[in-house]
Amino acid sequence: MIVFDLHCGEGHRFEGWFKSTGDFVEQGKNGYLMCPECGSTQIAKAPMAPAVPVKGNARAPDQPATGQSTGNDNVALSNNKLDQKVVKVLEKLATAQAQALKDSKWVGKDFADRSRAMHYGEQKQQLIHGEATAEQAQDLIDEGVAVAPLPFPVTPPEDLN
Repeated sequence: MIVFDLHCGEGHRFEGWFKSTGDFVEQGKNGYLMCPECGSTQIAKAPMAPAVPVKGNARAPDQPATGQSTGNDNVALSNNKLDQKVVKVLEKLATAQAQALKDSKWVGKDFADRSRAMHYGEQKQQLIHGEATAEQAQDLIDEGVAVAPLPFPVTPPEDLN
């Protein structure tokens, strides 16, 4: 597998995994590539720095080795070219999500704790987005904390190039 940094015509950056450069080119020609933020199908490779692996004994003990699965990396895919009506709906949905997150603060893995603290008045209310496990999300819902899943993945700011 090869990882490419990609960008759309709107300037959003994200990454994609492909079997080869030819696979990337073929998927682009067939309209299978789409920006997760705005839904644009105008995708190109972004300039990339070479990947320099860290020595195996230098990573934190709880971190997986490069290329190792974390168990949370499954994504839903289709090998069918999407109907243009579906593409338009996805574009509108991605635009709506980007607009909703524009004034929201990324809190990463602190999402459940921060949401709960705001719900119980222990912290000032503000718009936030981040990561939570399915169990954490269900616990928040059971407690009456208003949360909703995001339709498209969000890249943490520290992971953006």
